Amino acid sequence: MKQIYEKYTKEDVHVWQTLFERQVQNLADKSCQNYLECLTEMKEVLNANKIPKFEELNQTLMSKNGWSIEVVPGLIPVEDFFQLLSQKKFCSSTWLRKMEQLDYLEEPDMFHDVFGHIPLFMDNNYADFAQKIGEIGVKYKNDEQILLELQRIYWFTIEFGLIKGDRPEIYGAGLISSYGETNSIYSGQSEILKFDLKKIIQTDFCNSEMQTLYFLLESFDELYQSIDQYSLDLKALNN
Repeated sequence: MKQIYEKYTKEDVHVWQTLFERQVQNLADKSCQNYLECLTEMKEVLNANKIPKFEELNQTLMSKNGWSIEVVPGLIPVEDFFQLLSQKKFCSSTWLRKMEQLDYLEEPDMFHDVFGHIPLFMDNNYADFAQKIGEIGVKYKNDEQILLELQRIYWFTIEFGLIKGDRPEIYGAGLISSYGETNSIYSGQSEILKFDLKKIIQTDFCNSEMQTLYFLLESFDELYQSIDQYSLDLKALNN
């Protein structure tokens, strides 16, 4: 599959611009600095002025650390997803939500996949973390329990992760790309727990409603070290 750029409509362009401009302003005091710096680094190919071209995004990602975007129709089997991550390929759809869906969307669209996820893949350590999740998923592709644990790790970090700042700061793409969820964190109705990988791999999640439970990192080093320790623990258990 590939992105067919000429198929985007005027409404698509308006949706992209509206989402981008509104969310950049919204994230100014909510997102982690790493994300904002990476977004700035990509400003020539990822901005509000036009729907991004995957070819241009791939050139930027490849030159930085060897990653690229793999076009998919939507959600794909978890085994395939981990396989692609292990190969430094991040999945993205090419369709955009409608104007009436600006605040929240259950199924990830291109704004979620690209605006939410792609900038942090410019950070080498973060990209390595994602790749390691994929590599573990490939290694244990026949172990349903481990695949479930990896999905939970991915969900509570890459999708809905928070990191400590003056107040909890966002780095998870599900939050970064959602105006409604970004602001709900600070409503006082969310439960924010200290980051604990052992608890995370035992915690279920629901992908069809706004999240109310989050795990707060002390630093990104804690995140990177956690996946290394998880891998070592699995190796010890399976030897």
